Amino acid sequence: MRVLVGGLHHESDSLNPHPTALGDIRVRRGIGLFSRQSEDALGGIISALAEAGVEVVPALHARAIPGGLWTDEAYRSLADELVGMVASSLPLDGICLALHGSMRSQSEDDCEGEILERIHSLWPDIPIYASLDTHGTLTDRMLANACAFAAYKCAPHTDAYETGRLAASMLVSHLQDGTVHHMAAFRLPMLIAGEKSETGREPMLSLCAMLRKEEEEGASAASWLLGFPWADSPTAGVSALVVSPVSMDDAYRRALRLARAFWSCRYDFSFCTQALGMDETVEEARRLVQEGACPLVISDSGDNPTAGARQEMTSFLARILCDPFLSSLPTPLVYQAFHDSAIVEEALEKGPGAEIMVSFGVPRLSGRAIVKAVCPDWCGDFSSALALVGFGGIDIVFSQRRVGCYEPGMLRALGLEPSSLSVLVVKLGYLEPELKALASSSLLALTEGDTDEVLERIAYKRIPRPIFPLDEPEVLFPEA
Repeated sequence: MRVLVGGLHHESDSLNPHPTALGDIRVRRGIGLFSRQSEDALGGIISALAEAGVEVVPALHARAIPGGLWTDEAYRSLADELVGMVASSLPLDGICLALHGSMRSQSEDDCEGEILERIHSLWPDIPIYASLDTHGTLTDRMLANACAFAAYKCAPHTDAYETGRLAASMLVSHLQDGTVHHMAAFRLPMLIAGEKSETGREPMLSLCAMLRKEEEEGASAASWLLGFPWADSPTAGVSALVVSPVSMDDAYRRALRLARAFWSCRYDFSFCTQALGMDETVEEARRLVQEGACPLVISDSGDNPTAGARQEMTSFLARILCDPFLSSLPTPLVYQAFHDSAIVEEALEKGPGAEIMVSFGVPRLSGRAIVKAVCPDWCGDFSSALALVGFGGIDIVFSQRRVGCYEPGMLRALGLEPSSLSVLVVKLGYLEPELKALASSSLLALTEGDTDEVLERIAYKRIPRPIFPLDEPEVLFPEA
């Protein structure tokens, strides 16, 4: 049996004005898909298919750090290439894709739905299965053009590999045993930010336990698709999704049961870390440092590049620079990280110890700075050259490219030991496991930006209304 694997994967923030272009996208093709097999959903798909004795046909997988909408050029060229690879790989017994669910381009609100529709319309007899991200947005077009989906259950996403294996195992059972997978979903008019839905605490802890119980009691897969609140899209919302090997009625009853439970918890979602406005965060940070609760890790949540923000907003930095305590710590506060290629390039050219003039961010900040360290080739999850620059009494990490700011290894590459810091500010939302383990205390700063956690402040224009928490919609659940 021959199964093609691949996919396009992106979390697209329509509030970010900078589009995602071809140069921002990491593309693996052919045998390049067989690298990193233990780390992502695609690796899980490949391993499960190989264990089942299936011939894996590698196509392409394109992925970029969450950001602005894909340019039409980038999306069309890669989507066309993927569909062309399907055509050139025939005959195929199946297709298994690693997708996100909240990918958008400048002219396409539902990239996953369109890709699936194109493939299914051309080869309707080839079964298509796929993994999805927890923060995917489920659409009618996606449901109509795939046999089944499985989404990550954990946020942070520590189970991507296992989810890929689950999606592939459903395809294997379809091919080898003739299993028919019936997929049903129930949608809820609701927006929810990831920072209020970590799966290690309530109510998501119990809600995810319900998914596992459904699977233990016969469902092939059960998933929450929480949607993506920083995409102003008419498809916005939360979905309960169930795949059943029994019948469509069974899948629908289970999805309805899950949706009722989720809706009943809608007022219970809250920030998993103490969340404060900018001024209150500065005051609380001062108190915690004075009490010795260090290292203190603060999330600049409104400018979180791993949720699609531009990584350039300076409002919270400006507030810290104005604070005489936080801007004069014996071990300087470190801010990780601002995207500015020009500053990094000048720092690389002039080297540590050099004095440079910097002008960066939105709103713009300018002044004299000292280059403290450089790293020309940091290779974390998102590779980039880095520079550590002293500015106004604090140390700022600058990245040549937009990067995820959750890796302590970024600081170590610049000669800093994160555990020895007093305060670390990261452009992030909830803390990833390594940062959480590092932090003696943590705060979530409710800053404004492309990933504003206060959803009521966002000027939505296209989302369906009414929708919770902006409104109080009535949901009529049919009889099971």
